[in-house]
Amino acid sequence: MEKIGQKTVAGAGAAMKGTTDVAIFAKCECCGLTEECTEEYIKRVRERYSGRWICGLCAEAVKDEMVRSEKRIGNEEALNQHMSFCNKFRSPPKNPTEELICAVKQLVLRSLDSPRSRKPAGLVLVRSQSCRPALQSSCSLKMN
Repeated sequence: MEKIGQKTVAGAGAAMKGTTDVAIFAKCECCGLTEECTEEYIKRVRERYSGRWICGLCAEAVKDEMVRSEKRIGNEEALNQHMSFCNKFRSPPKNPTEELICAVKQLVLRSLDSPRSRKPAGLVLVRSQSCRPALQSSCSLKMN
């Protein structure tokens, strides 16, 4: 866990006791997300995950990993599987400029391939003098 900063907050329970808790910005060891939490919360999470601090999103993913597994796996194995999954996607790209150019190229090509919405050529729905709809061609007005 990486402590980034801290500030004092008064939670609902702390307000009744007349004490304040210190909120700390902690960085998840799986995905790198930063969350603001109290020391007590960090302690509970670390107890649950073998001394590692993970964010709420990763905690849910670890639970899901345990449920989805074909064989019965424990919390530690599910955490290791999730951490290895996260590490695959956390590594920085080898050439970020080239990857950005490729992503923009794909976006442009997709937008060029997508069908355009077109209005019917020459016909527009307009109101006639009697307030009944009439079709007007691009050249002349036809009335019923």
